[in-house]
Amino acid sequence: MGAKAKKAMMKKLNKGSSQLSVSSRKDEAADFLPLEGGPGLKLPEIKPTANTATVLYIGRIPHGFYENEMEGFFKQFGTIKRLRIARNKKTGKSKHFGFIQFESSEVAKIVADCMHNYLLFEHLLQVYLIPPERVHPKLWKGVNRWYRPLDWVQIERKKHNKERTLEDHKKLVGGIMKRDQKRRKRIEAAGIDYECPEIVGSNQPAPKKIKFDEE
Repeated sequence: MGAKAKKAMMKKLNKGSSQLSVSSRKDEAADFLPLEGGPGLKLPEIKPTANTATVLYIGRIPHGFYENEMEGFFKQFGTIKRLRIARNKKTGKSKHFGFIQFESSEVAKIVADCMHNYLLFEHLLQVYLIPPERVHPKLWKGVNRWYRPLDWVQIERKKHNKERTLEDHKKLVGGIMKRDQKRRKRIEAAGIDYECPEIVGSNQPAPKKIKFDEE
């Protein structure tokens, strides 16, 4: 083999080794190799999105832990902008979940991390961040309208003191008679030998009622 042939062979070997080293470096930096062959590929870099959520969902709120108690407890983390507890529109009782909004998104993130599964009055609180795009536009409607409990004593007093006519009395006794007939049929179906006492007063006028004084 001549000198020129040796020089050409060494040049090819050097070129091949350099290509192998470059391809190996590319494969090392690549995230995966295509199945159909070829150079390695890298996945696109995903930049982490900044946390801008300031609203928290709080579930499994125990009985007695209401607006004032919630504000007094959570203000230790930071400034509270708004808060509300979901309540029954008819009775006003708590539905045991609510929402709270902080001025800072960082504070909201800390509260979600610290207070999730926090044991409070034998209840494990469920605290989650709500993304801004998922916050309902009517979430804070009536948030400054404090709950006014119903005076059930006054309602029952008015119901008891209501003047009943003879027709109202007959309707009341008729309902009692229907329930009595159903009870008798159930007793007979059970095979129990029992004579139910007769209900007296179905044709009597409405009795006078004792009225309770207004407090």
